[in-house]
Amino acid sequence: MIKFGTDGWRAVIAEEFTFQNVKVVSQAIADYLKPGTKNTRRVVIGYDRRFLSYEFAKTAGLILAANGIKVVFSDRDIPTPVVSFHCRYLKYDLGVMITASHNPAKFNGLKIKTPQGGSADSSITGKVETLLHKSPVRCLDEQSAQEKRLFLVQDLTKAYVGFLKKFVNLKKIKKLKLKVLVDLMYGSGDNFVDKVLGKSRIKIDYLHDQNNPSFGGINPEPVESNLKEMIARMKKGGYDLGVVLDGDADRIAMIDSKGEYVNAQVILPLLAIHTVKNRKTPGAIGKTVVGSNVIDKVALSLGVACYETPVGFKYISSLFEENLIAIGGEEAGGIGFKGYIPERDGSAAFLFILEMIAVEGRNFSALLRQFYKQYGRYYYSRTAISVKTVKKSLNDLKLPETLGQKRVERINTLDGIKLIASDCWLMFRKSGTEPIVRIYAEAKSKPEADRLLSLGKKMIYAL
Repeated sequence: MIKFGTDGWRAVIAEEFTFQNVKVVSQAIADYLKPGTKNTRRVVIGYDRRFLSYEFAKTAGLILAANGIKVVFSDRDIPTPVVSFHCRYLKYDLGVMITASHNPAKFNGLKIKTPQGGSADSSITGKVETLLHKSPVRCLDEQSAQEKRLFLVQDLTKAYVGFLKKFVNLKKIKKLKLKVLVDLMYGSGDNFVDKVLGKSRIKIDYLHDQNNPSFGGINPEPVESNLKEMIARMKKGGYDLGVVLDGDADRIAMIDSKGEYVNAQVILPLLAIHTVKNRKTPGAIGKTVVGSNVIDKVALSLGVACYETPVGFKYISSLFEENLIAIGGEEAGGIGFKGYIPERDGSAAFLFILEMIAVEGRNFSALLRQFYKQYGRYYYSRTAISVKTVKKSLNDLKLPETLGQKRVERINTLDGIKLIASDCWLMFRKSGTEPIVRIYAEAKSKPEADRLLSLGKKMIYAL
């Protein structure tokens, strides 16, 4: 079954993610674009380093070209934000990105990007789903499509890098003298920040920058359990900062100079302070329902609102498009910025971190210490359980009246079930991108967060 989830359609390669199904989806996208059109529609297509991503992307492009849609096709693997950027600033009618982002290597996927550069929501993906199998699949060979000027292969990275050079304070950043280690997780992140910086005193070394579709046996997701080699390298010393990008480079995590993992639950509020206080960008903060309590604290201290959405960056995208937020992010590491694209971008977040360090005049570890001193430290954990082991609906969960020694004060059902007590919470939701149930917990100490996670597991297994 072809079904779009939280961010695109993802499935296991050779099971549901097949060339035939990619053709069916591409024909449905073409049918979505064509009704009542007088001018030729334009679609930009990119792909990551996953197994067969290039071939799947070309298949999609030739189907669109056969339907009279002009396709601009990337000449190399690229981050997802490059496609989003081109949609917004080079006026494409849609973008298509072949990627399964942070999913295991056996998955691939197809994301649709809007003309504004955001993630397509259900108003688009739902319509595409209704058009599946409605029309016969049309296809051109590459030579015919190129002769008709309907399939053009181009470098999509130059305009992207050029924009980022203007989006951050490059003059201040170039004054920094830093040694940075970047873990690309075998993904398509490449050396875009190096290209933006040009000649500078910032030296960037790379880890896992080879093309490896198996991702070294580790999911290309920037969570602590996947970063043992990166953390070990940082603990050896010699680096001021560690940066991790996921498989399609739209998410970020950090490692401080002592080798301590720093997730987006801290990076987002840190960059919110920089964005609102230093950059003077007007607007609120956007977070998903699984976002940290500290984000609300930071919003309160900055005197701005904090919007909470269901899980999925497409909801954060909507807040950008409505001009409500200055910065927004999700717990998995996706962060976006006003004045750019209504989409997450790991490389842009990396540049903002460098800008923050330059403006504040303190290293990243010092900024972290100040942040924890002012707002307190929250410990965040999550785990996943296969849906095959969950026989009943989450609505059948037997909900406790307390979390540890603390009374459950309210229950949030915006997306899943979130039990909230003072300074801690426990949440359950079915993933929209993988066949799993996710369990999330946050508390003021790591042992307490781990205990909450254990409680959550017991509740799920009891279903």
